[in-house]
Amino acid sequence: MKIAILSRSSSLYSTARLKQAALSRGHEVAVVDYLRCYMDITARRPRVLFRGEEVSPDAVIPRIGASYTFYGAAVVRQFEMADVFTVCSSDGISRSRDKLRSMQILSRAGVGLPTTSFAHDSQDITGILDVVGGPPVVIKLLQGTQGVGVVLAETRQAAESVISAFRQLDANFLVQQYISEAEGADLRVLVVGGQVVASMRRQAPPGDFRSNLHRGGSAEAVALSANESATAVRAANAMGLDVAGVDLIQSDDGPMVLEVNSSPGLEGIEGASNVDIAEIIVEHIENNVGA
Repeated sequence: MKIAILSRSSSLYSTARLKQAALSRGHEVAVVDYLRCYMDITARRPRVLFRGEEVSPDAVIPRIGASYTFYGAAVVRQFEMADVFTVCSSDGISRSRDKLRSMQILSRAGVGLPTTSFAHDSQDITGILDVVGGPPVVIKLLQGTQGVGVVLAETRQAAESVISAFRQLDANFLVQQYISEAEGADLRVLVVGGQVVASMRRQAPPGDFRSNLHRGGSAEAVALSANESATAVRAANAMGLDVAGVDLIQSDDGPMVLEVNSSPGLEGIEGASNVDIAEIIVEHIENNVGA
């Protein structure tokens, strides 16, 4: 089978692991820089070209960076038009990168979420804060990733200052209920083909509430409850993603979804869980191509 990994660099950990797993299972693998791809949009014969040659794999593994979501999703969509199997759909990638849209989709699907508010005009600050139960609140830029653009405002004055600053920059943002009982911890759950394959608990470093590993957080393997597993699978399915990293937070009201990632990093969770996630993803492709 021919597999194309859409990635900016073959040296990235997740890309290298996926390539290694595919090669070890006897497949042909090419790492293709999706920003160097261009498209021939022709009736009945859509093509993707890279360095002057057509890319015609049996399956595609998208590893689309957040900064290039629009073009990366367009390349994935072009493969879909040619009936190539894609591990993550172009729609799923686009949905996951729009925090507001993803929250609206998850809400409609009945997935547990922190109470969230969104508005345009900074004159509505009082109403925004009242919706989420008042401070402390978490304020998130819609375009932020990996903990960047996420602020904890512990007082109403601090929240008003941050919201006003974001609005002066004409930046869109969400205001969310702060789950204090989580104590700076969350769960990263890897879902592949509608099944939980690995999970870890991430703990924020002292003085921070963001548990992202690259920001100094720690990680350890964790066994999920049936409710946590079901919530993660439901979230991935609602977003239309065969492979997803679902971030959950444990609250007094049950598990709540913070985010669904369409290009989850493998390094941290493979190390914490000791699960070969790359091989599971390749096996998922084998079970679905031509089905």
